Amino acid sequence: MVRLRMIDQIGSGIRRMFETQRERFFPLPDYLIEPDSQARPRIEVSISGKIMDAKYTRILMKRPDLGLHEVLLLDRVQKNQRITRIEVKQLKVQKLIEGRSPNYYISAKVADWAGQKADYIRNRALDDDYYKRLVVEYLQKFKHASRQELNDLLLPKLSDALTPDQKTHKVRNLIQFLRRDGIILNTGTNKTPAWVLSDKKVIAKRTKENPD
Repeated sequence: MVRLRMIDQIGSGIRRMFETQRERFFPLPDYLIEPDSQARPRIEVSISGKIMDAKYTRILMKRPDLGLHEVLLLDRVQKNQRITRIEVKQLKVQKLIEGRSPNYYISAKVADWAGQKADYIRNRALDDDYYKRLVVEYLQKFKHASRQELNDLLLPKLSDALTPDQKTHKVRNLIQFLRRDGIILNTGTNKTPAWVLSDKKVIAKRTKENPD
């Protein structure tokens, strides 16, 4: 039947699904292939019937320089699904994604294509020195801060690529770094900390070394 052109070439259905979804600006299908107890594969496919982000999906058609493989991987990044180290390396070589495992996000180049520059800035992790200076400036002005007040200061400014738990963990690490470095100290208790500047001369020196 294949030779007589009565049916499509064997094995073309999966690729056609990807191409069709791409042309319709829909997210690409997700395939799950698992062997069962009888060594016969179980194949499951999920197809989304709505556009996840209209601006982002336009690049799937408007960028002829993106092959289907790259589009598939970018689609997985958009869905916050895992990709392999080899796939990460491929996308980074082409400057299509940025970030660290497992929090990858589209690069500035792709954000420019898709009109997602603001999203890119929200996802891009800022330098840790920036967050430390925020804490220093806060304590210089208000003299002391509880952990909740530091959370309120820092959490909204952290990368959107981080999960809530990762953001909380990062704030804790930043506070502990400042404490170990002799910049702040806890005048409260472990349960209800009250953070203050420990040495203004040290702070002034560090702020001078890392100007805005």
